[in-house]
Amino acid sequence: MSQIELIIEPRDTDLGDFSVRRVLPFAKRRMVGPFIFLDHMGPAQFAAGGGINVRPHPHIGLATLTYLFEGEILHRDSLGSTQEITPGAVNWMTAGRGIVHSERTRNEIRTRPHGLHGMQFWVALPKQSEEVPPAFSHHPADSLPQRIDSGTHLRVIAGTAFGRSSPVTIYSPLFLVEARMQAGGDLTLAPDYSECAIYVIAGGVAVDGTPVAPLTMAVLTPGNPVHITAQGSAHLMLLGGEPFPEPRLIEWNFVSSDPNRIAAAKQAWRDQRFAKIPGDDQEFIPLP
Repeated sequence: MSQIELIIEPRDTDLGDFSVRRVLPFAKRRMVGPFIFLDHMGPAQFAAGGGINVRPHPHIGLATLTYLFEGEILHRDSLGSTQEITPGAVNWMTAGRGIVHSERTRNEIRTRPHGLHGMQFWVALPKQSEEVPPAFSHHPADSLPQRIDSGTHLRVIAGTAFGRSSPVTIYSPLFLVEARMQAGGDLTLAPDYSECAIYVIAGGVAVDGTPVAPLTMAVLTPGNPVHITAQGSAHLMLLGGEPFPEPRLIEWNFVSSDPNRIAAAKQAWRDQRFAKIPGDDQEFIPLP
């Protein structure tokens, strides 16, 4: 029996300054564990003067996780957080009952040509945590646990996997791991979580002998160990967790188990009743 339940091919989504590959949500698979949204950014190259300008926008009912392979992004939010994120570090923002943030390229970076490559995840919160106070935390690259074995370098970004636990605070069982594999490298993903997937960033891998092409996600069949082998050098993300007992709704930047909560958040943004970002309060993204 195949260990792959579904292959997802991302859709290109234009964000104005650059495009991203949107992996989740997908028509046939809305979530993997609590992961409800996944964007693969780049690799993109900007000329001097260029960069990203994601204007202030709101979130509720989720946590965002930003992780870069190349480049830098300046995060600001309505709590007053200002944090540059660089490769290998984690920015984890809990929206809870509501937060506003922006993501931009610093002026110092814009003075020269530069690149950007990374991923952003939205993690839905369990029902009892959907209205927690908003929060932000930053975790430097050297604070994340690593394991090197059988030609594979693993970095545990969030949750617990491969006997390692990330310091990132989470609200439900999940894992997110970056894997860099040498040609012929292999790893076994244990069935520790009900739902798991791999996203191949570059190179190619085989899942129990079935090839998975780069820039695709393989949602894995639950309940069995999965053997992953690199067909040449490969770079991938492993993710998953436990699904929630009730469905999640996603509309624009809002996630909730309650449609009335999303309607209220939309009206609050129309009325500009969300908190402002100190130092970045002159622009905003209107409700679609």
